[in-house]
Amino acid sequence: MDTLLRLSEVEMFSEPFHYAVSPEALDPDVCRTVLTWFETEAPWRLVEADFYEQFEFSLWDVQMPERLSFLRERPFLRAITTKIASLFQVALSERVDITAHQLVPGQRIRLHNDFIPGYETHRLLIQLNQGWDVANGGLLMFFNSADAADIHKIFLPLHNSAVVFAISARSYHAVTPLSGGERFTLVYSFYEKPG
Repeated sequence: MDTLLRLSEVEMFSEPFHYAVSPEALDPDVCRTVLTWFETEAPWRLVEADFYEQFEFSLWDVQMPERLSFLRERPFLRAITTKIASLFQVALSERVDITAHQLVPGQRIRLHNDFIPGYETHRLLIQLNQGWDVANGGLLMFFNSADAADIHKIFLPLHNSAVVFAISARSYHAVTPLSGGERFTLVYSFYEKPG
């Protein structure tokens, strides 16, 4: 299963918080199959919160196509957890949350940091957006502080690219409003072992 996980050519960064980027997250055929499922049959439901509105679902709670069920099975989760733990030099537990996110025009994710003591400590975002254009919006933004004008870096959600980051009180990020297309992300969340 670990052959389906790529996370190749990873670049690591330590400021303004620890994060990593990769131009290739998964095997290309797997990526294409996931995107097709997201576009045609996935059971999206609208979720509205204080800082975002999007369609989403947990991969733990749905009937998945048999060919994609490995995405939540222990061998693949072990491989992906081992990779993230190695990149960030941390000990991660076997607990992994897996969600799928969809943004449609007019939706966005406002500035936030995801930090809740005792909860997730690391997050992997795998983008699934064939032929994405900057005019579509939906850009992932990292910030140096809680000031929306204090932008650190902007990421185009290119198909099969990945961004991984350590969740902390400093991990401010947002997604710009979507103006065209549908923006899909596969999200793995990890938990550091206590102690």
